[in-house]
Amino acid sequence: MRFDAKQLKEMSRSVRAHALDSLRGAGSGHVGIVLGAADIITTVYANFLRRGRDKFVLSAGHGSALLYAVLKLAGYKIGDLGTFRKFGGLPGHPELGVDGVSATTGPLGQGIGNAVGMALAEKIRGTDGVVYCLCSDGDLMEGVSSESVTFAGRYQLDNLVLIWDDNGVSIDGAALTDVSMSERMRAAGWNVISIPGNDFNKINRALQKASGAGVPTFIAANTVIGEGSSLSGTSAAHGFALSDSELMLLVEKNISPEGDDLWVTVANEANAKYSLNIPDIKLTDVKIPKYDKDISTRELSGIYLQSLIESGAGLIGGSADLGSSTNVKTKYSIDILPPKFKGNYINYGVREHAMGAIMNGLAASGLRPYGSTFLAFSDYMRPAIRLAALSGLPVIYIFTHDSIAVGTDGPTHQPIEQLPSLRLIPNLNVYRPCNSDEVAYAWQSAIANTVYPSAIVLSRQKFKQIATPKDAKINRGGYIIYPATAKRVRVTIIATGAEVPLAVSIAQKIGNAVQVVSMPSVADFRHQDDKYKNKILAGFVVAIEAAASSPWFEFADAVVGIDSFGVSGPGDEVYKYFGFDTDVIVRDILKKLK
Repeated sequence: MRFDAKQLKEMSRSVRAHALDSLRGAGSGHVGIVLGAADIITTVYANFLRRGRDKFVLSAGHGSALLYAVLKLAGYKIGDLGTFRKFGGLPGHPELGVDGVSATTGPLGQGIGNAVGMALAEKIRGTDGVVYCLCSDGDLMEGVSSESVTFAGRYQLDNLVLIWDDNGVSIDGAALTDVSMSERMRAAGWNVISIPGNDFNKINRALQKASGAGVPTFIAANTVIGEGSSLSGTSAAHGFALSDSELMLLVEKNISPEGDDLWVTVANEANAKYSLNIPDIKLTDVKIPKYDKDISTRELSGIYLQSLIESGAGLIGGSADLGSSTNVKTKYSIDILPPKFKGNYINYGVREHAMGAIMNGLAASGLRPYGSTFLAFSDYMRPAIRLAALSGLPVIYIFTHDSIAVGTDGPTHQPIEQLPSLRLIPNLNVYRPCNSDEVAYAWQSAIANTVYPSAIVLSRQKFKQIATPKDAKINRGGYIIYPATAKRVRVTIIATGAEVPLAVSIAQKIGNAVQVVSMPSVADFRHQDDKYKNKILAGFVVAIEAAASSPWFEFADAVVGIDSFGVSGPGDEVYKYFGFDTDVIVRDILKKLK
């Protein structure tokens, strides 16, 4: 049933009362959006959102008390609102895992990208699901929103409705959004509707018009932050600046038994739950040929991925305009384009941050996305990577051009700190393979993990292939790829990726008491027991990796790394300039052993 303006007003009062009461109990939170935007979210949930088919994303995650109040009244099983912002209770910003929450939001702008990904997922699946997203001035000021908005316009996502809580105020004063946000959205290919955000009839009509627009719809809803309070319309209303007595009066003013009863009607009718159908990706018949020639790991990854896609794996690939360079666009890749949205590959354009946020939306909708760019540019999408790890979304990142060996592109494109910094993100599985077996291990591990995201870090340059021993335990994260022949191991050299052949050449030159450990996954190795670790890391341990050195002291006595920015020049010359040279490292190790 559809509720009229009078009923919606009472339902909105109930939302305000419950949200304000939870804020008061927490002693912290954001009052302004609760008072200003309750009418908008009430109308969406009461009259438009079809449980089990549509989704709602609160990109303005600081308004979580508002969302939780609506979810509670609409019958979602979210627990006691009195636990808001308390240990073990409802989190201060929305998080996946809370019934009815579609995306983990908080860092502004991310939710817009998530909503774009969710809308795209519905199109790919061929369903009629609509995605509603409520955003703030702050969301629209963040760069990721611009990237996401232009992508949605290019892809004509007419099942996406973005509602702007346009109150003109941010924490430091006047909101510094575009001079004309509506013109910006029209230029990006959106249908634009402007309404007062407290007029239920106009909110209803705007949401109805969105369904026939043929392009994504942007509703600019003019509101008053902290409406009805002593701080109405001021930046102070954003947070928790009202006195307890005023908050109590506002709660009492908005209590509406009639509104509560009307919400019961919504809760009783909304019995469908949104279920995720994560595709089963079979890996049994996918193999990579062995190569004796020099070859890059990006090429090996492309070979494996092509076989994977050919076998019918249900992956949705993509790249930030670098598919041919990162080897993720195979001959079996089919571009996903409007209006049919049939295919398995997305060209995100040069939009790394939006790509990350959109992939989170795809993954939250049950799809298995992978996306690629150069490792140095992973910094552009780091907030989205972090949220994927926090949310438990099985996104796969392919990062190529992984070191100073990029060479002539210069230090702007030569990653130094990116690899160890990615390893620092909790729940993110990071792989840097050295050969075809390790590339297969990285892909298989990433696909098998349906709980956390994975990053596969690959070389541009070709290098010698060191064969993996038949009995190697690659899945332990670190294993002996080149064994010592002496009874007692004096030196263990740890290396990853393209530095493994260098480590082997060093071992061969020093003598038979040296072994080489390849460690494609530091995280997997870290989880091994001490007995295995002590066996693998025998004697004097040296780590070699063309990246920042300090993290390797967790395992090593000495490290050959790089702790400055790179230089321009041919890759092999740059390597030698920074000391990645067999003779130099052999000399240094022998000095240590004296």
